[in-house]
Amino acid sequence: MPIELIEYDGDIYPQFQASGFAARFIMPFAKEVCNGVGYDIGCHKEEWKLEGSQGIDLVFPDKWDAYNLPEDQVDYIFSSHCLEHLDSWVEALEYWTTKLKRGGVLFLYLPHYDQKYWRPWNNRKHKHILKENEIVSLLLSLNYKLVFVGKRDLNSSFTIMAEKGRNNV
Repeated sequence: MPIELIEYDGDIYPQFQASGFAARFIMPFAKEVCNGVGYDIGCHKEEWKLEGSQGIDLVFPDKWDAYNLPEDQVDYIFSSHCLEHLDSWVEALEYWTTKLKRGGVLFLYLPHYDQKYWRPWNNRKHKHILKENEIVSLLLSLNYKLVFVGKRDLNSSFTIMAEKGRNNV
């Protein structure tokens, strides 16, 4: 059975990158560190959310979203391929910080710039190009302890995992 490929702007990508549910490629790793009670922000479908988490997405009847989470503070926030869709990723991360318990894990999985189709001028659903150093800089200013910054993986995505510091709001 041949590997299904798509061509975009002269580059070849695996077809699955256009099918959604990018989280499936990072979930085994996320399950190792996302323990306790947590949110999966932007999961889009109930069956796509990180196992054991509360799915947060406008498609669900409760209408929680990235800027309007339940009142509780949680042990972790997992988010895959969501920040690039938001009007203000900075505002979202600042807000998510208030929803994490001290020592809680923020786990982000994001599209990498190398995948041309995911750039905002090619994919109008994406509002931002997010780069590792920009997110790390913001998280450090919010007093996170950086645990892991992963580079581009085979799904043309990268990972940032951080722990909420003791002096955060």
